[in-house]
Amino acid sequence: MSHNPIRPWRSIARRKSRQIHVGSVPVGGDAPISVQTMTNTLTTDVKATIEQVQRCTEAGADIVRISVPDEGSSRALHEIVRESPVPIVADIHFHYKRAIEAAEAGAACLRINPGNIGDASRVREVIKAARDHGCSIRIGVNAGSLEKHLLDKYGEPCPEAMIESGLDHIRILQDNDFHEFKISCKASDVFLAAAAYQGLAEATDAPIHLGITEAGGLMSGTIKSAIGLGSLLWAGIGDTIRVSLSADPVEEVKVGFEILKSLGLRHRGVNIISCPSCARQGFDVIKTVEALEKRLEHIKTPMSLSIIGCVVNGPGEALMTDVGFTGGGAGSGMVYLAGKQSHKLSNDQMVEHIVEQVEKKAAEIEAARAAETQAAE
Repeated sequence: MSHNPIRPWRSIARRKSRQIHVGSVPVGGDAPISVQTMTNTLTTDVKATIEQVQRCTEAGADIVRISVPDEGSSRALHEIVRESPVPIVADIHFHYKRAIEAAEAGAACLRINPGNIGDASRVREVIKAARDHGCSIRIGVNAGSLEKHLLDKYGEPCPEAMIESGLDHIRILQDNDFHEFKISCKASDVFLAAAAYQGLAEATDAPIHLGITEAGGLMSGTIKSAIGLGSLLWAGIGDTIRVSLSADPVEEVKVGFEILKSLGLRHRGVNIISCPSCARQGFDVIKTVEALEKRLEHIKTPMSLSIIGCVVNGPGEALMTDVGFTGGGAGSGMVYLAGKQSHKLSNDQMVEHIVEQVEKKAAEIEAARAAETQAAE
């Protein structure tokens, strides 16, 4: 087991929701909160799209969404679904026939936007296709594309309008005896999105897909998403998330996992605890952390690593991590293993040695897990 256990005062009581499936991935109930992203390649470029899906999967994506704007994309989806290592969600706007074609192509879920998919009769045709082909559905409410009658009623996008839109479309699915659905109510405004999600969480037991839409570039979008998604997740709301960034989709996956890891809701890979560095540092903390982040990307085992520049906080942080290094003097520092002082190490050997120690610890954790599983069987 990892040296850094989850303590009771760090636990989050998740909202109780129904569980559905997006292909092989359970969403809602007691399932882990899944991380999604969306490809930004042309869907008709099958090779590029599959490669991007695979890169996102390697980064940890549980589900990948792909836009299906035209018939060519529907045809391409057949091969993409066949080659994808994770379930594919087909993103549908305006053309309800694309949803039907995507279901026929093997999509695990259909994302439809109530504000632009058409009237109830068209939604019913999409429901039939989803049922016939074993798809789930995501109702995707968005502040930027609310139905005209709701904008006329409320005057502007607001939480009440978004909630009403979502509940109206839930009713259509339920009236057609379709219950394999989840729902989102995204906005680019953090306050608007949070208020809409809070209201929706109280009004339905459907699984909730969280997202702050059109959040911005890598830095600004990460901050906005961390605030919006983090506050909702902390309140127990959310069963699957997508961080929307104007960046490589792999970065969306990384940020999504970091948000979940910071709240103790998912555990994957190495959690590096590092100081911002100052004049007391015994080595170049920033360059060391940058190097370690790249060198340890291949580690999927949840574990913790502290990299602290000096002895003010270094020993205390190392007590709570699986592997630690604290800067000292004369070009060397102290290595900690399982919270205890182990041995001194020169700074010039630090990166290679720490990578070795992390890989060794990860192997030990995986071996212990395998033994536990074997014993249980």
